[in-house]
Amino acid sequence: MEIVILVVVIALVAVGAISGLVVGSRKKKQLPPSSPSSTPTITAPPAEPHVGDEAETPRDEPRRTIEEVGLPDADEATGSPVAVEDPVVGEAPAREIEVPEPTEGRLIRLRARLARSQNSLGKGLLTLLSREHLDDDTWEEIEDTLLTADVGVMPTQELVERLRERVRVLGTRTPDELRALLREELITLLGTDFDREVKTEGGLETPGVVMVVGVNGTGKTTTTGKLARVLVADGKSVVLGAADTFRAAAADQLQTWGERVGARTVRGPEGGDPASIAFDAVKEGIAESADVVLIDTAGRLHTKTGLMDELGKVKRVVEKHGPLDEVLLVLDATTGQNGLVQARVFAEVVEITGIVLTKLDGTAKGGIVIAVQRELGVPVKLIGLGEGPDDLAPFEPGAFVDALIGD
Repeated sequence: MEIVILVVVIALVAVGAISGLVVGSRKKKQLPPSSPSSTPTITAPPAEPHVGDEAETPRDEPRRTIEEVGLPDADEATGSPVAVEDPVVGEAPAREIEVPEPTEGRLIRLRARLARSQNSLGKGLLTLLSREHLDDDTWEEIEDTLLTADVGVMPTQELVERLRERVRVLGTRTPDELRALLREELITLLGTDFDREVKTEGGLETPGVVMVVGVNGTGKTTTTGKLARVLVADGKSVVLGAADTFRAAAADQLQTWGERVGARTVRGPEGGDPASIAFDAVKEGIAESADVVLIDTAGRLHTKTGLMDELGKVKRVVEKHGPLDEVLLVLDATTGQNGLVQARVFAEVVEITGIVLTKLDGTAKGGIVIAVQRELGVPVKLIGLGEGPDDLAPFEPGAFVDALIGD
């Protein structure tokens, strides 16, 4: 029995093997013969988009090795090699020197700006004077208007008394007559006998020396720079002395003003001795045969010495070269009566010869011109009417009053 089973198994294995051979030969007959034309074509992926000269698909190009690349002859184009100069680093372009506008008639040109800020005083007075009945109450209102405009108590009383007398005697009533009357009285109050010229004439061998004083914040350094423009516009050569060494960047500010009009600035280290710088500035002015030396002084208290003591020292040192020709006090017109307090303090230390009122184009009240002149007994010589470089103008009483009361 076992022999029979063994024979059956062998027979089954033989049948399976024969069947596999038959199936394999059939599959080989179904495959087509291989040929070169049936090889698949491989397509390169599209090139990435480029811009400009690289917009087309890159192509293979013949390449050369570095040994095959020849160098151009030195004189191939021009006959000699071209030398390329290295650029100069650190040299700033020369600043173009400005030509300031002439000072003659400058206040008249700035009249509209002054009138816009001061019309309240002139129009208020004209409105009150034009009332049908000028009773005591009206005259009190006129006094209040003048006091509010910082004219001062004594000048106000004088002006009102003169106006009352002239209106009563002359019977002036028309608007034109009242305007002419008010104009005449205001000009009288401002003073017509003052010498308002800035003194810049020194001795035969020394320049005129002008010292500019005032507290910080009044526009003192800016005024010194603008005054340099005024003098240059009048044909004078100027040397600037940056003696305000206690305020950061004051010397830089002044030097910038000077460079714009071609004026030399003498300066020293920050915190240095102001008197020494002022002395050197005058010395430089003499050496250069300059017409004027402008000295910008410190305007605040220092930790080691009082401001007034320092100013006194500057004045004494400068006068070793010769007398000061002008001491200008710069006041901020918007400070009103506080400016008068400053004026008194400065006048005790240095002999003030003229006043510069700045910021008269803002909220300042025109009456401060009258009050400060009456307080110090010295004239207002210059007024500042804006932020522009040529907005500093010689003070002219007639043009000033015309701006106050209008045409």
